[in-house]
Amino acid sequence: MRDPHPGGEDAPHVWHGRATNRFQWLLALVGAACMALGIELALDSAWSSGVAPLVMSVVGCIAAGLLVLFGTLAFVHVDLKLDKESVEVRCGHIGLPRRRIPLAHVAGADFDPHVTPRHWGGWGYRWRPEKGTAVVVRRGEGVVLRLWDGHTFTITVDDAESAVQAIRARLRQGTTGAAH
Repeated sequence: MRDPHPGGEDAPHVWHGRATNRFQWLLALVGAACMALGIELALDSAWSSGVAPLVMSVVGCIAAGLLVLFGTLAFVHVDLKLDKESVEVRCGHIGLPRRRIPLAHVAGADFDPHVTPRHWGGWGYRWRPEKGTAVVVRRGEGVVLRLWDGHTFTITVDDAESAVQAIRARLRQGTTGAAH
């Protein structure tokens, strides 16, 4: 759908929001320490029990370190962007995982003042059959998108109330624009 007033007073603006979890940096350091231990074992190996245990230890430490490091850095923060066509959620410094939801698929938006990792099974990109899908990077307020297919998508973001207001206003613009 095109904006009936491009550049005019009714032209939509872009809403940006973000949530950050500083604790994830500590977990990333643990991952880096595991990798460093694996490298140290590989370079300074004085193991007398054979090559196989050494290789398994080195590979295990490096693999665990990479998994923890990249798994935590992907969810250090989440960015939410609302434009005239969609809601886009990007995670971490690389922007992956990313989800773009067209506003035509959004039935409504609600404010949730108490989104917690405990209710979703931890931090990250989560799915629970009874609750829907979520991107949870910290405890606190969040946006709950109700989709036309009956699913929900929850995003932790600072100033979630203004995000909900912006999404609702954008949805109203879409229905009034469709009526013209």
